[in-house]
Amino acid sequence: MDWFTAPDYWLSRLVFQRALAGLYFVAFLTAALQFRALIGERGMLPVRRFVARVPFRKAPSLFRLHYSDRFFAGCAGTGCGVALALAAGLDSWLPLWAGMLLWLVPWLLYLSIVNVGQTWYGFGWESLLLEVGFLAVFLGNDEVAPPIVVLFLLRWILFRVEFGAGLIKMRGDACWRKLTCLYHHHETQPMPGPLSWWFHHLPRPLHRVEAAANHVTQLAVPFLLFAPQPIATAAASLMIVTQLWLVLSGNFAWLNWITVVLAVPALHLPGEAPEVPDAPLWYEVVVIAVAALLLGLSYHPVRNMLSRGQIMNRSFDPLHLVNTYGAFGSVSRIRHEVIVEGTTDDVPRRDSEWKEYEFKGKPGDPHRRPRQFAPYHLRLDWMMWFAALSPAYADAWFGTLVERLLENDPATLRLLHRSPFPADAPPRYVRARLFRYRFTTWRERRETGAYWERTYVRDFLPPTRLAAVAQRP
Repeated sequence: MDWFTAPDYWLSRLVFQRALAGLYFVAFLTAALQFRALIGERGMLPVRRFVARVPFRKAPSLFRLHYSDRFFAGCAGTGCGVALALAAGLDSWLPLWAGMLLWLVPWLLYLSIVNVGQTWYGFGWESLLLEVGFLAVFLGNDEVAPPIVVLFLLRWILFRVEFGAGLIKMRGDACWRKLTCLYHHHETQPMPGPLSWWFHHLPRPLHRVEAAANHVTQLAVPFLLFAPQPIATAAASLMIVTQLWLVLSGNFAWLNWITVVLAVPALHLPGEAPEVPDAPLWYEVVVIAVAALLLGLSYHPVRNMLSRGQIMNRSFDPLHLVNTYGAFGSVSRIRHEVIVEGTTDDVPRRDSEWKEYEFKGKPGDPHRRPRQFAPYHLRLDWMMWFAALSPAYADAWFGTLVERLLENDPATLRLLHRSPFPADAPPRYVRARLFRYRFTTWRERRETGAYWERTYVRDFLPPTRLAAVAQRP
C-alpha cells in the first residue's frame, strides 16, 4: 500500500528513535540508583507489600512473579543495556520483527517498574514514556519506511500533551488567564534549576509575554501539527523552542525532553531517503490493528480533556497505552520547604545542636545554588516538595524515611547530597521543620551571597527517636 509509508521521514524517525532510547536509559538508570531506598525490600514503600494488596489486573508487572532487590537491579540494568543498544542503532541491524521485539523489551521492563512504583512513580512523564515507547515498537527500522499511521499517532500524543496542559491552565488558576502566574512560578516550582533565580527576576512585563506565548503554543499551535508541510514542521519547531526554554528555567525530570523528542517525527528533516522495499503485509496488518486499538482507547482521555472537571496526568488502562496529561493547573504563591535535622543528644533540649540533612535538588542551605539534574529524576526531592504542600502527601512514607535516617541506612543516605552524621554515629533524634522560602532580591544576593531567604513557620515532625518513629508526619 503506497499510502502506508512516508519515506521522507526516515531521518526524523532515526533521530526520534535514538533520542527516545537515550531517555529510556535515563529512566532505567534513575530506577537502578534509587529503588532500594524507595521500593526495595527495606524501602519506604516496599514492592512486596504493594503486590500483596493490589490485584494483577490493576498493575501488571514482572515483579508479581518474583521480587528481590537483586532481581530488580537486574531488570533495571538490563533496561539500561538495551536502551544503550537501541541508542547505538542495534535495531537497524536486525530483521524487522526482531527490531520490534528489541523495542518491546524496555517497554515491558519499565511498565513493570512503574506499575509497582506507587507514589514514587506517579508522575505524568512515567506514563508518557510508556505511551511513546509502546508506539516506538511499531515505527519500524531500516527495512521499511516510517509508517504514516504511527507518525500520526505520535503527533496525536504531542497534541494531547500540549493541548491538555493548555486547557488545564485556562480552567485552573486565574493567574494563567491574567498572565501573572510566572510572577511566582520560577520561585515556587518543585525543583528550581541553576537559572531559576534569574528567570524569577526577569521584568514582569516579560513574564506576561511568557505566559501569553505559552497559551499560544499550547492552545493554538497543536492543531497545526496536522497541517501540511512546512506548517507542521514550524509548529513542532516552536514547541521544541518552548520546551528548551523550560529546560533552562527548571528541573522537570524528562518531561520537557520527551516532549522535544515527540516533536521530532513531525519535522520534515532534509536528507535523501534510502531505497527500501514495500512493507510486508503482516507488518501493515499489525500496525493498523494497533492504531485502531489506540484510537479506541483515546475516548477516555479526550472526554477528560474536554470536561470541565479535567484532571491531570492519569492513565485509563493498566498498560499506560493512552493517557491524559497536564501540568501546573495551579501555581503556588508561597514556597514552603520541609527541613530535616538530627541531633546526637540523648535528650533533645532547647540548646541542642541540630544538624541539617542536605538534599540533592530541593532547596535547603540558602547559600547553595540550585543545581541542574533533569532529565535525571530525583524522586524523593520531588515528593518532599509535595509534603511541604500538605503532610497528607507524606503519610505513607515519611515515618519510614525518618526511621532510616535514625539508622544511617546507606541506601537512604545515597539519596541525599549530604548527611551531617558519620556512618558509625547516627543521630539519636530526628525532627522536621517547615520553613517559608523566597528568592533573595538583587541587593540581598550581592550582600549575602544567598539565593534564598527562609523563615521558620512551624514544626512538621517533633523530635523523634528510633523506638518511637511517627507513622504520620
